[in-house]
Amino acid sequence: HGWVVSPDGEGPHPALLLIHGGPFAQYTSAFFDEAQVYAEAGYAVVLCNPRGSAGYGRDHGRAIRTNFGNLDSADVLAFLDHAIATVPGLDGARVGIMGGSYGGYLTAWIIAHEHRFAGAIVERGYLDPASFVGASDIGWFFPAQYNGSKEQMDAQSPMLLTDRVTTPTLVIHSELDLRCPLSQALRYYTQLKQDGVAAELLVFPGVTWADIAAD
Repeated sequence: HGWVVSPDGEGPHPALLLIHGGPFAQYTSAFFDEAQVYAEAGYAVVLCNPRGSAGYGRDHGRAIRTNFGNLDSADVLAFLDHAIATVPGLDGARVGIMGGSYGGYLTAWIIAHEHRFAGAIVERGYLDPASFVGASDIGWFFPAQYNGSKEQMDAQSPMLLTDRVTTPTLVIHSELDLRCPLSQALRYYTQLKQDGVAAELLVFPGVTWADIAAD
């Protein structure tokens, strides 16, 4: 289940597959500012709730435990294909992909396995489960609960698949992100560059409590 937020005009419009974070979160029919901004810029925004999302019961939410990147990527790609085939005005030859947090994870995973996208944006990504342990404020237990053992974490890590990526990729992160540490983005971007991928990095500077107190 999902939506297409279309820009004005008949098109054909470039399509943008937008993937939510969580993964236990969901898109709804409520106003979503990001989708509106992208549509205003001329993109037809495709967004859906793959397995792992909230809103469809416990089994649906737990379906991707120890199996990130497989059922969930199949769902978002199937929805994208369905939207391009059935919604008027979408240009299937011009498609981008982006997401933040877990959406950044799934974006990075998909571009390591699919090479159909004109470009990708990996934002504040959960890119290597093993290195989240002790580094993220979400708690040391999160990767083990979602991804399993160290061996299973590595098998689900986009960080270890950068040599398969061919899609031009923009990596975006905030300097003081405590949930998805900046090191995830720095490592991922550097490995993309080392593997010859056309990649750029945008880091937003953070504001410390000392800066706030000084004001």
